[in-house]
Amino acid sequence: MATTTTPALEIKNPVDGSMGFRMIHFEDNAYFKELQRVGYFSIIWFSEGEGQLKADFAEYNISKGSMLFFAPGQPFMISGAHMKGVMLNFHHDFFCVIKHHKEVACDGILFNNINQTPLVNIPAEEAPMIRLLITQVENELQVAGLAQHDLLISYLKILLINVTRIKVSQHDVKPPVTEQAGEPDALLQFKAYVDKHFREKHSAGEYADLLNMTVKNLGKIVKEYYGRTPTDMITERIIVEAKRDLYLTSKPIKEIAYDLGFKDEYHFSRYFKNAINTSPQAYRNSLKKAWN
Repeated sequence: MATTTTPALEIKNPVDGSMGFRMIHFEDNAYFKELQRVGYFSIIWFSEGEGQLKADFAEYNISKGSMLFFAPGQPFMISGAHMKGVMLNFHHDFFCVIKHHKEVACDGILFNNINQTPLVNIPAEEAPMIRLLITQVENELQVAGLAQHDLLISYLKILLINVTRIKVSQHDVKPPVTEQAGEPDALLQFKAYVDKHFREKHSAGEYADLLNMTVKNLGKIVKEYYGRTPTDMITERIIVEAKRDLYLTSKPIKEIAYDLGFKDEYHFSRYFKNAINTSPQAYRNSLKKAWN
């Protein structure tokens, strides 16, 4: 791991003492050259250098001004030279982007959309505003004054809102129509539960129990807003994670199956093939062929 320009500034989750929010300055890419898969949201802004990002089935060039966004568990690797910048990490208990979607609208644009690039190039004219917000966050982490948690969340919201606007203007991306209209809290909670528990809970009934509602009612509300079933959404999340492992790691398929909560490799392979009409090994082989 790289030696940072300053020690990490961090506040803890008062409930269990785990990491709640932190800032790390880095001076090279040693911090990221190994596969990253952390259990919190990450924002990385490069002030110097250039390199390559490998994430979610694609590669991207990064340079000075590039800002990257990763959801918990989203794997990525960065290679490059003379890379300097700052990284912000926050736990979903500190700030949940799904819960605050109506206020910030970054879910599906900055985070949690594998069909969109995780990269935003901050224009030179916007950089001073972003730099000021980063400085304010750093000062607050150092001072630990009254209402520190609330102030840090305010700075984070302003940062996310501004970068969301930048990305929308650069890529002409829009959230789904249903999200623009406003999703019921039960749906937002369902999506959050799926993202948190997809490795061990594979059935709609398990999520209905978490939501204290019937499977029929859950199916009705999901169908109304998404035109799909809860099982479709659970399957999609499991397959995304499986594809990530097949693409970014050399883990045996048996290990991937176990990590995703399947009792054996055969059960997982059948599940994967039913979802995308190809086996896990064939999918991995096709990726190797495409990148070679």
